[in-house]
Amino acid sequence: MAQSSAAAGVISAGGCSTAMTPVNDFAWNEEAQAIRNRITPPVFPDRSVTITDLGAKPGKGHNVAAQIKQAIEQLAEQGGGKVIVPAGEFYTGPVHLLSNINLHIEEGAVLHFIPEPELYKPYVFTRWEGTELMGYSPLIYAFEQTNVAVTGKGTLEGGGSPTHWWPWKGKWKEADWGDHPVENQKFTRDILRQMGEDNVPVSERVFDENYLRPPFIQPYRCTNVLVEGVTIKNSPFWLVNPVLCENVTVRDVHCDSHGPNSDGCDPESCKDVLIEDCVFNTGDDCIAIKSGRNGDGRRVATPCENILINDCKMEAGHGGVVIGSEISGGVANLYAQHCEMSSPDLDRGIRIKTNSIRGGHLKNLNYRYFRIGKVKDAIVINFYYEEGDVGQFQPKLEAITIDHLHVVEAKRAFMMRGYPHTPITGVTLKNITFESVEAPSVVENVAEVTQQNIRVNGLPYEI
Repeated sequence: MAQSSAAAGVISAGGCSTAMTPVNDFAWNEEAQAIRNRITPPVFPDRSVTITDLGAKPGKGHNVAAQIKQAIEQLAEQGGGKVIVPAGEFYTGPVHLLSNINLHIEEGAVLHFIPEPELYKPYVFTRWEGTELMGYSPLIYAFEQTNVAVTGKGTLEGGGSPTHWWPWKGKWKEADWGDHPVENQKFTRDILRQMGEDNVPVSERVFDENYLRPPFIQPYRCTNVLVEGVTIKNSPFWLVNPVLCENVTVRDVHCDSHGPNSDGCDPESCKDVLIEDCVFNTGDDCIAIKSGRNGDGRRVATPCENILINDCKMEAGHGGVVIGSEISGGVANLYAQHCEMSSPDLDRGIRIKTNSIRGGHLKNLNYRYFRIGKVKDAIVINFYYEEGDVGQFQPKLEAITIDHLHVVEAKRAFMMRGYPHTPITGVTLKNITFESVEAPSVVENVAEVTQQNIRVNGLPYEI
């Protein structure tokens, strides 16, 4: 259970006392407010170690991983506290958090993660695009820990670039790298996915030739997680990726990464998650809710549930608030509100993507009071994502509501593609205005859609 911020001898992660009860920002819905009341950031003992006091030196020629590890272990033995990275440019390998540790990046500090893959070994238990394996350590990682945080007003620099990490993607957009015959993720990815389908034990999913880029921040099977205040740049892969965690807060985080698969925040198979006051300027989805891929996701069989999104800003990205595509475990109880999106590089606003290999039961998804300035496709529900309709696990949508959406400029208002045998159902659309839409919507195999007060280009509209 999350601890009360009023507990004796502790302070909040940022160093200030925390309000006893959260702001009543989800009071419009009883269930959403109950989730909000349960989500409480971890608190930490009023104890700290600054890494420079242990001999850490700034500058590219110094790897401070040993001093960070020493500070974490020293504080953990004492019951926890704050590991401080002070102002300056510091360079490190992976950081593994322990229970009751807050990694605090002070304002003016930049913690660079050295982009040398061998530093991110030995392999750890991780998940890559929804399939579990023994893979490169995430840049910041915690496994089966309680009360962990990454906070502060400093910057985390992931080292992703056209020369490091990102080329493993293979051919991507207009990048000047191509499909390398060896150093290419597809060769590892395809074998891993087959292992997932064949139910190979995770301990045996190990690759000598591994070109699967690590995520930036990945707490795995953790309870009471906080990521707050930091700016995250140039991630090798997904930026904030809690997996199988409970009681997660991601607040006031600025995600700025334009490499391949630079998703901003991807909670996977988590329970009770709050994402608020964040800015996403990314090379892929801004927020994507996930729960495992195909057979491996069904083996783990854990939905992503009780997710709150509040007051976030989405700039560039493939999608603003997204469900999928690795969604085989399902998702339930999403409440997203008061988000702003706008960019000529924003492909989609509200997006649900799956197919008949992924499947997934998606229920009680609620979006309200969104404002979109410029977007290509505003509302997307796509059952044909990637593989199309070649599987036996039909997606199921139930109780999807979009209320009070205002779009200034869109290429298309709706792109909704269900299957002839499994149409899109359970959707309610109301109080939606599109000021300017360039092209007709794409609507295929859609049934049981409730519509109220939809206007496109100044005129009443029905799907």
